Amino acid sequence: MGPDGLEHGGRLTEARRRFAGAPEPFLDLSTGINPIPWPVPPLPPSAFTRLPEPEEEEALREAAATAYGAPDPAMVAAAPGTQLLIQLLPRLFPLPSLRILGPTYAEHAACWRAAGAVVTEVARLEELDGPGGALLCNPNNPDGRRYSPGALLALADRLAAGGGVLVVDEAFADLEPEALGCAPALPHPGLVLLRSFGKSYGLAGLRLGFALAAPGRAAALRAALGPWAVSGPALAVGRAALADAPWRAATAARLAGEAERLDALLSRAGLRVVGGTRLFRLVEGDAARWHERLGRAGILTRRFAAMPRWLRLGLPGDAAAWARLEAALGSNAA
Repeated sequence: MGPDGLEHGGRLTEARRRFAGAPEPFLDLSTGINPIPWPVPPLPPSAFTRLPEPEEEEALREAAATAYGAPDPAMVAAAPGTQLLIQLLPRLFPLPSLRILGPTYAEHAACWRAAGAVVTEVARLEELDGPGGALLCNPNNPDGRRYSPGALLALADRLAAGGGVLVVDEAFADLEPEALGCAPALPHPGLVLLRSFGKSYGLAGLRLGFALAAPGRAAALRAALGPWAVSGPALAVGRAALADAPWRAATAARLAGEAERLDALLSRAGLRVVGGTRLFRLVEGDAARWHERLGRAGILTRRFAAMPRWLRLGLPGDAAAWARLEAALGSNAA
């Protein structure tokens, strides 16, 4: 349980208390973060000792616009993590009501409710139509459901016609085989996109994320975040990593094979794979038993209170981690 009362992955200190005596180091498969990060080069001391220059932030936004397909860096706002943007959006652009395609990342509903919106969770894309706004994750966390940009842009058109907005969290879109991003459609009056840097690049602790929207909305977000919102190290690493298209392509290809390998391993253990992305897999079965069994083996997975038979697992990062998971799943998965 996070400090906001919501469930999150990670939290290894809590896991060590719960699974006292589990072998170390803990293998954290609960978060859906790329286990093999982008190789960070040595950074100049000035990245740590000086306040960032505005030109450095502009260069990061240019790199993000290129990587995500936005027509202009004026449509990009950079923040110290997407979570801050999730909390900021309802306060900057309030809506009386919001429909969320669920089940999905719980922080979205919590933040909009805290800002006064009436939030309704719906199960189908067509139920997102209506007054006010709508929100979904594409691909969705945790089941990996995905929707074509064409279908989402048609929905954004309908919402914008009534003064509403569509928020699309594209946190897990970077490494998927199909093009899911809607940024090429910007500037769109009814569309706000979120992109997570840390998940795809395996650098979650760097704290970097982006909102992409029409220039007026993006400028309002930048103004609300204030000067120096992104640290010097994050500016330097983010700009270089976002420009590294060959690494992104090679990583996507590697993860595709590893996701298939994990599917086979889980299936042989008797767990039914029901969804996921290239950064995590969702299985259905006796989730409580498997979570406990793996936890006692020093392997942290992600459960969901609202879906008690679901269990989410990220990808192991090396041969030793794969061997630990296979051993913990049992001889029937060997």
